[in-house]
Amino acid sequence: MLKRLGDVILLQLSENDSNIYILGDVVVDSGTGFNFTRMYQILRIIKKDPKAISHVINTHAHFNHIGGNGYFLNAKVAVHEAEAPVIESGDEKRSMADFFDGRLHPRKVDVRLKDGDVIGGLKVIHTPGHSPGSVCLYNPRDKSLYTGDTLFADGVGDTEVEGGDPDAMAASLDRISKLDVQKIFPGHGEAVLSGAKKALKEIMKGE
Repeated sequence: MLKRLGDVILLQLSENDSNIYILGDVVVDSGTGFNFTRMYQILRIIKKDPKAISHVINTHAHFNHIGGNGYFLNAKVAVHEAEAPVIESGDEKRSMADFFDGRLHPRKVDVRLKDGDVIGGLKVIHTPGHSPGSVCLYNPRDKSLYTGDTLFADGVGDTEVEGGDPDAMAASLDRISKLDVQKIFPGHGEAVLSGAKKALKEIMKGE
C-alpha cells in the first residue's frame, strides 16, 4: 500500500514489514526485504529510483526493519551504535530474523548514530526500551517524530523481546513527552497527523 502523507511517502507492504518512509532521498526503515518486487513496482509508479536513495536510517536492528536495506543499492546504512554490531555480524538472534523466517546477511554499517546526531535533517533521539539502540528521529521543521517500535498510534513498543527493558522504555517515553511533537510516524500501523501531543498523553496514561 502506498500513502502520501504530505511530503512523506509511506509504504506498507505486509503485516510483517515495518512501515517504510521515504523523505526525499532518505528512507527510514526498510521492512523485511521479502516484498522487494512489490516495493520496486510502487517506486516505479511514483518515479522514485531506489539507486537515488542516499541513506537508509534504521530505527533499530530487528529484521522486519532492516531486511530490505540492501535493495537501496547506493544508500549508506545508518543505525545507532548499539545496534550496529547486529547488522554487521548478521546476528539472527538479536535481530529476531528467525521469528520472521528470515536470514540476515552481514552488512556494513556506514553511519553509527549517537544521541543528538542530525542526519537527513532528522535529529537522532536515543530511546532504548524495545531494544538497546532504538532511536526516534525528530524533524523540527514540521515537528514530526519517526518512532520505530518505541511508540505507536495506540500504544508503546514491546519490552518483552530480546534486549527489551521496561525501565528504559519508561524513561524514553518521558523524554519523548517533553518534545514539541505534532505528528507521529510509527514503525507499524497508522500515523498520527494531528494532535500528536494529546495522543501521546493518552497513551502514557495507559502505561
